[in-house]
This record gives sequence, structure tokens and C-alpha cells, in this order.
Amino acid sequence: MSEGQSNSLAATAALGAGDSLWQACMDQLAQEMPEQQFNTWIKPLAAQVSDDFSRVTLFVANRFKLDWIRAQYSGRIAALLEKIYGQPVQLELALAIREPQARSYSAAANSEVGPVVEAPEIEGEIPPGGFKNRLNTALTFDNLVEGTANRMARAAAMHVSGTPGQLYNPLFIYGGVGLGKTHLVHAVGNKLLADKPGSKVLYIHAEQFVSDVVKAYQRKTFDEFKDKYHSLDLLLIDDVQFFANKDRTQEEFFNAFEALLAKKSHIVMTSDTYPKGLVDIHERLISRFDSGLTVAIEPPELEMRVAILINKARSESAEMPEEVAFFVAKNVRSNVRELEGALRKILAYSRFNQKEVSIPLAREALRDLLSIQNRQISVENIQKTVADYYKIKVADMYSKKRPASIARPRQIAMYLAKELTQKSLPEIGELFGGRDHTTVLHAVRKIASERQNVTELNQQLHVLEQTLKG
Repeated sequence: MSEGQSNSLAATAALGAGDSLWQACMDQLAQEMPEQQFNTWIKPLAAQVSDDFSRVTLFVANRFKLDWIRAQYSGRIAALLEKIYGQPVQLELALAIREPQARSYSAAANSEVGPVVEAPEIEGEIPPGGFKNRLNTALTFDNLVEGTANRMARAAAMHVSGTPGQLYNPLFIYGGVGLGKTHLVHAVGNKLLADKPGSKVLYIHAEQFVSDVVKAYQRKTFDEFKDKYHSLDLLLIDDVQFFANKDRTQEEFFNAFEALLAKKSHIVMTSDTYPKGLVDIHERLISRFDSGLTVAIEPPELEMRVAILINKARSESAEMPEEVAFFVAKNVRSNVRELEGALRKILAYSRFNQKEVSIPLAREALRDLLSIQNRQISVENIQKTVADYYKIKVADMYSKKRPASIARPRQIAMYLAKELTQKSLPEIGELFGGRDHTTVLHAVRKIASERQNVTELNQQLHVLEQTLKG
């Protein structure tokens, strides 16, 4: 029996049933993705797993969602299923129910809309006589742990919530996945409503704005669309990088942006990169994004990670000894979401085994995570492996040369350095010839996005990852 077959059988035995395979995949996606994205696109999916685990079929509510999930998430889902099972898994997407035939509509709507079907009702629409703000009331400034990584962003957000429509308009907050950007924008909305209950506040993810534009074209309800977005006192919008390549959506957001600023309403946005680092976004929109205050959120430092773990444990009616929090914080350094995932594993392991939380228990609960880190994949090893694979010189990784034959492998090496090591973006940039951390962030985002859509790239990365992990 081969090692791959042995791993596969072990995985099957551990999972026990097909729903566990999909649940394990969902758990990982929940840690990787912003909460709003996960709840909108992944959580509603129903899965059917074949008896031999070789095929997973995901059932999607409508054609629009099916096309979006195929384009944005199917590559990552397939890669995770293969990683969990230990062998290739065929991923299929199917409609849960038969949909009405697509209708034609005005040629003014362009490519981001795709095949047009009746759009689903959007959760949280404006009810008669009321307004749904979509805020998570649990996310406030009071339970947001402050540290050097988020101090400036938090101060600016506090200022906006106290005096909206004045300074720092728009407020543009950027940083990697799981660093607390979404928490911060919800806190702004909750604070404003606490001080001024009559304010018209809306929180949305950029994907929801795209969906609203689609619906407005399908139903010819742009007057309602404008009433909804142009009348706000505060618009909070997550992940504006999702507007890339969506010309009509960008045009409508530009119009809403101008209308809100004209009436001295405030706009707070988040993104995974700074405004000028956004790709396939109209220049006039980027200039608007950059016209207020742009602030970064960095990965949390050690003391901040410890505080986050202790506070989060208390919020779940559990106690985490400080020495355990330090142990976890030293081993989980990338973002807040991974910290919370590690905490959930420890608390679940503690309850299941009826043992108190301790360093030995934490080490056992996180053994998979720690074993990966103990392999000590270095940035230097990544650079050499990628250079060999793409037949370039290792020195090209540090050089200022920009031809595609060199720039592309360099971006791939940066992406792998972020994925497989605990190095910060500035540290990675320094190891790639003293490049700025924003250059690394752009490379990481670019390769991660393309990986989901380009099968060949995903296969190349899979080979490189397996080579590096041994």
C-alpha cells in the first residue's frame, strides 16, 4: 500500500462519514474567509459526498450564486477537500432546484452580471417603514483589543463615529485577512447608533453591493437602489477589492460615493490592500478612496495576541491561564481569526476530555498546527525551490528585474512565504531585496486570487507546497 493510500484510508477512518469531510472543509474556510463572505456564500451550501469520498457535489440555491461560487471559491474548496482527504476529490456544483430560464435585459448591464436569472431576495432588505442596517451589535469598540497593530485605525474609527461627515471622509482601512477590519467598521456603526439612534447606517460586504446592482438591472428598480444607498448617513463597506473588473458596479458605487459626500454623509471602507495597490479598479474611484484618510491594520504583536486570547476565552465563559495564552500566541502569529480558531480547538479539546486548560493540553489540541511549524520552512528555502522550479536564478528573487519570467515566480515565492512561514509582510519584503510590505501584500493577493481561477497555477502551487513540506 502506498503512503498516499495509507493517508487516504486514515483520513476516511477519522472522518467516518461524508458530511464530516465537508464539515472539516467548512471549518477551515470559516477561519480563512471574512465572516460576511462565509455566511453569504459557503454556509448555505448543501453537500453530497460519494461513498468513496472521490466526489463532492455542492448544491447552490440559484444560477447567480452558482456562477459566483465557481469563479471565486471552487478552486480553494477543491484544494482543501484534497488536502483533508489526502487524495484528489472531484468537485461539482449543481442547482438545488430548477430555476426559471434566464431573461434578457438592457445592454447597459455588462460582464459582471453574467447569465441573468431572477435574483434571490437579499437578506436584510429594507422592510416597510423601517431600515435594516445589517450591523452585528456584538462588535463594538469596548470588546476590540487595542495594540500598536491597530491603534491608529481604531483612533480614526472612533473619531468618525463621534463626528461623522467631517474629518477622515472617506476612511479607508486596509490589511490582511483576519486582522479585525470588519470588527472595526461594525464598531463605528454601533457607536454612531448608540449616540444618534435616528441615523441611517448600513453595513454591507462589497459582494452584496454587486448583488444589489444585478437585482436593480434585472427588475429595473434603480430608483429604489438610489434611494437606499444615496440617502444614508453612514455607509460601511467591506472588501472593496471585490469591485475589480466590474465596470457597472464601479460606476454605481462612484455615483453613490459622490452623492453621500455631497450630503456630508460618511463612508468607511476596508480592503486587503491600500488604494493604489488595487487592480482593475477605475482610476477615478481609486482617487476617491485615497482622498480621505488611509490607515493600515498590521498583524497583532505578541502582547496583543495574548490579550485577544484571554478576552475571547472570557467571552465564551472560559478561563485561559496567561502562560497558556503566551504559548498559543507565540505559535499562532498570522491573524486574529487563526488565534480564535486555535482557542476554539483548545476549549473543545478541554471540554471533550474534561481536563483543565494547560500548556500540555494546548500542545495536544494544536499538534497538527505545531507539527507543520516544526518543519521550519524558511523563506530562503522557498526562494530556492521556486527558482529551481521556474528555472531562474535565486538572485533574481532579490533583484529589481521586472520581466514576467522573473516577476511572476517572485510573486509566487512571496505568496508561499506568507502561506508557509510565520514571517510578517515587512520581514518577507526585506528578504526579497528590501521591498516594501505593500508590494508583498499585492503579490499575495494576486496569486491567491488567480489560484482560485487558474487550474494550471493551482497545480503548480500544489507541487511546490508538497515539495517544501516534504
